[in-house]
Order: sequence, then C-alpha cells, then structure tokens
Amino acid sequence: MTYNLEPLGYIQSCFPEKFGIPRQPLLVPSAKAELLLLPPFNDPDCVEGLSESSHVWLSFIFHQHVDSKWKVKVRPPRLGGNKKSGVFATRSSFRPNNLGLSAVKLEKIETTTNQVKLIFSGIDLLDGTPIVDIKPYIPYSDAIPNAVNLLAAVSPIICPVIFTQQAKEFCADYSEETCLETLCLESLLTEVLQQDPRPAYQAVDENRYYKMKLLDLDVEWRCYLVDGNKVIEVININVIS
Repeated sequence: MTYNLEPLGYIQSCFPEKFGIPRQPLLVPSAKAELLLLPPFNDPDCVEGLSESSHVWLSFIFHQHVDSKWKVKVRPPRLGGNKKSGVFATRSSFRPNNLGLSAVKLEKIETTTNQVKLIFSGIDLLDGTPIVDIKPYIPYSDAIPNAVNLLAAVSPIICPVIFTQQAKEFCADYSEETCLETLCLESLLTEVLQQDPRPAYQAVDENRYYKMKLLDLDVEWRCYLVDGNKVIEVININVIS
C-alpha cells in the first residue's frame, strides 16, 4: 500500500543551499523561516489555538533526495563522517520515505481572510522544503529528562567566530540597507559557523577557503587552529549578483 502526501506549504528559509544548514533544529536561534499555507489549508481556523504553543513539530520532505536511493547504513557527521550506522539510528536525509522532523520555535502567526503565514526560528530547513504536517510541541510529554542517545551524548563543540573588518562593516550595514531590522546578520553568521559546517572528516587547513550561501549573500570563510583549537574567520561577504 502506498500513501500520498500533500504539502501544506513550502518553507521560505535563510538557507538557499545545504552547506551551512545546522545539523539539528534550535542550534541556530537566529535562523528564521516563513511558511505560507496553501489552499485549502490557508483557513485561519486551521491554526486556531496554535499560538498558545511556543514550539511546534514540522514534518517535512527531504525534497532534494526524493530521487535518490535510500541507504541501509549511512555516515552521520556526528561520528566523524567515516563511521557507518544504521539509517534508523540517525537523522540522515537518505531515508526510505524521505521524511524529516524538526522541533522549531513558533515566533508568530499572521492571518487574513485567505492567508495564513507562520514564522519560525531555530530552523534547520532548506529553502523550498515541503511541509506536510504541523503539530504543537507538548513539554510534559515531548521533553524526556532521562532520555539517552549514546551516539550523540553531548552538544557539539562550539568554535569562536571572528570577522575581518570588511565582514564586520558589511554586517553592520546589511539590516539597514535591506530593511531587515529584526535580523542581526553577525549573530546569524556566528551561530551558523560556530558549529563548523565543514565535513567532520576534513582536516583543518588554514589556507583553504570556503564559500557558503546564506540569505542573498555569498560568505567566504576559513578555519584554522590556535593552540590546537579551531577558530572560524569570516573573510568576506557580498550580495549575490
């Protein structure tokens, strides 16, 4: 038996490409997204009461992997990118049904007669991701204080992030020029890069420069070691032409 899923809408995210997306939700509080519900789900009655929840579960489709074969074993970044684990022991996007699940913060719901827009933060979703369900997060049942996952027992190591003068000045000007007063670009970049988006198996090479797309920007950065500890430096930021 097969089942058909109809998207409720498509995420408008600050992440236009996979490189740089946080590996879990809520790790980057400044990462925001909007969801405009499609008919017939754009009835304000569909979200009545949802504003009473601070967080929601989003069920979504890994749409860029729909045509890819799923894998019995995958290499999760948390295990260094070289060690394999069973697909159902990971949150890999190469899954039998291409379904994902994220808990995100619900910032606001905006409704008119024929439109419902949900605004989220702490997202880990690619721009254009199809959302197939929304459920309220319920703390007394969804938060499990004594839960254990030995494959991901502790939070990821956070790297300090520094900015060149050009990058710092660009961040200071960006919100004013684009009328995005609610966005602090420097905070968003810091939260994204402090978790080191590079492949986990890749050695640190201070002469290697990386490029990442974020919002409508090209961001150039590098990683180097100071006393054996990783430091991320934002080199240059430009608007995508």
